[in-house]
Amino acid sequence: MTAALPRTIRVIDTERLLLLEEEAERSGFSQRLPVDWLRHHAEATAVHYLFPAMEHRLHHRPEVSPQWRCQLLLTVRTGEEVLSLLDVLPATFQALPETLDAAARTDIASRMESALSVREWVERSQ
Repeated sequence: MTAALPRTIRVIDTERLLLLEEEAERSGFSQRLPVDWLRHHAEATAVHYLFPAMEHRLHHRPEVSPQWRCQLLLTVRTGEEVLSLLDVLPATFQALPETLDAAARTDIASRMESALSVREWVERSQ
């Protein structure tokens, strides 16, 4: 049994984001971005935001179930924020420090709602 899905947002730097994406890749999670793509497009000095949106269970893979499917507000090298998804193990998410106050979480959640998806941003950038 996992802890209840937290209704909070965690701040991560680009280095931590790359580690989370690598963990998702090793675990075979379907919601992740390619690490090489992130190295090329993510702003190296930016912070990014993770919000657990739903619990995802893989009954055929209990060793990596459940996972939390998180919305990821990613800052790209152009300075824009784009939205993606990232599957994260609950223990991994819970180990990230809680640093935002309620007003900051509300602001970030609003930015998530209006952000272009990664796909939309890529298509627009071509």
